[in-house]
Amino acid sequence: MAVFEAAHLDGVLSLCRAEGWPTLPADPDRALRVLLAPGTVTVVALNTDGEVVGFAHALSNGLTAYLAELVVAVEHRGRGVARKLVAEIFHRSGVIRLDLISTHAAEPFYETLAHRRYTGFRLYPSAAS
Repeated sequence: MAVFEAAHLDGVLSLCRAEGWPTLPADPDRALRVLLAPGTVTVVALNTDGEVVGFAHALSNGLTAYLAELVVAVEHRGRGVARKLVAEIFHRSGVIRLDLISTHAAEPFYETLAHRRYTGFRLYPSAAS
């Protein structure tokens, strides 16, 4: 595990594209600002060649963090990489809990971690008008 650096950006954006996540790849400059923003923690998992094979990004207030993104390359899943990324987010942020939203496909992974289930919503600007 390593702290995200600008040199990791292309690898992170490739993982997002592979998952069909268009937001970060749509504007790499904005993505870099987001991943390095104050109050955030971004960590990457690297293979032996230094290639990014996973990343996690969380927004923290020092007590609670919101896990905004977590992805591991398909060929590296099932090896504990995601679990290590989550542990690294806890370690580097110092928070006592992580909140997140999840797809149904990812729920089996999160259910293996100590958790309490809540319902939630993702709001968009048009909903506020």
